[in-house]
Amino acid sequence: MDMKTELVRDYIAHYLRGKDQALVPRETALSSTKGKASTVIGPRRAGKTSLMMEEIARRGRRDSVYLDFEDIAIKGLSATDCLRIVTELFTEVSGNKAVRVFLDEIQNLYDWQSFVRTLLDRGYEVYATGSSSRLLSRELATQLRGRSRQFLLLPFSFSEYLLATGSEVDTDSLSGIGKLKNLLSTYLEYGGYPEIVLGKNDAGRLLGEYRELIFLKDFVEREKAKSIEVARFVFNFVTQCFAGEITVRRVIAALKAGGVPFGSNTVYDYVEKLQDTMVFFFLGRYSPKVSMRSGWPKKVYLADNGLAWRLQGDKGRLMENLAFLQLKRRQLSEPAEELYYYRDGRGHEVDFVVKRGADVKELLQVTYVSDRNGITGRELEPLLDAGRKLRCGDLKVVTWDYEGKEKFSGQNVSFVPLWKWLLKDAPRKGRDALR
Repeated sequence: MDMKTELVRDYIAHYLRGKDQALVPRETALSSTKGKASTVIGPRRAGKTSLMMEEIARRGRRDSVYLDFEDIAIKGLSATDCLRIVTELFTEVSGNKAVRVFLDEIQNLYDWQSFVRTLLDRGYEVYATGSSSRLLSRELATQLRGRSRQFLLLPFSFSEYLLATGSEVDTDSLSGIGKLKNLLSTYLEYGGYPEIVLGKNDAGRLLGEYRELIFLKDFVEREKAKSIEVARFVFNFVTQCFAGEITVRRVIAALKAGGVPFGSNTVYDYVEKLQDTMVFFFLGRYSPKVSMRSGWPKKVYLADNGLAWRLQGDKGRLMENLAFLQLKRRQLSEPAEELYYYRDGRGHEVDFVVKRGADVKELLQVTYVSDRNGITGRELEPLLDAGRKLRCGDLKVVTWDYEGKEKFSGQNVSFVPLWKWLLKDAPRKGRDALR
């Protein structure tokens, strides 16, 4: 490291002089466990680096080393060089012994696994992020088996969105609730990517760039896709199916109808690997049999509503996608929860089944209606039928604007407006590690 030693000293000095920026506090809060690295996963541009900087601001820079492996001063160094930075150079420049080490874009360091293990063995707290295009969450888990805790970070939730936009809303007045629903309409359509929420950019253009970047970097490049045409068709088709049920056979049928040449094995491979981007989530159909729950068909959801192509009449699907993401966030504080959807042999569907242990604890239906008259048997009958069959007493319908409680043949159903459900169901900060 002799050629770069002065450069590294300057890097450390610059970092120590840095002022903590005002960041939007996230509901996901990092925490450390002795002997385990805390690794942050999630889609690109969700704010992983900012989350790390938030933790540094909370804990202080004087004993926290931050290594950005995309910075020219650090890029290209060996694991041995980086260990010397932590154990020697940081103390030389700061006068303090390092206690915790933050590693950003760790995939750029050769033999990062040995480096992390060495730090843990020497008693340091370790936090790490990796780009989804270069380092998958499953690779982090495999390489650090038993030595890591994973934290999932998605774009802003609705409560984070309100905080980020400085929106003060009075939920005790009709005008306040009207303002809240206006904000929710914007969030419903454009999502919660921090750069879009905090900036004054052309949201539509930027979201289009995000989709293209995710497709090229996190899918084509990462998976070394041989057929760009098939890859793009699969990517776009599954994106358009958000909040809907899909099968690989359906994707193949669409390829045939579009006259796109393909190989069936390639299609199966591409569909499965969409999840590696951390932008697509596949939800299994509920069944008492574990083998049935892991098979196809599945429902597909997106990591942010802004990634969906906005079409007329899609508010119901956009609401359902938001509900899925909120339930996914809730899993951070309730890691024992399992999520499914329900569909019986007659095609009756319930959007979400929440299972804890051996029991189904909650059934949730999402529908874009504003009053009781808009709620039909199409939403209620499957919910009531599933409640009886799965022996679940917590039945909810998330609506746009209707609130109430009713009893149907001995079964209680709660109707909750989306804004109220999103704010009430926000995860508890500090209990968000995925074990």
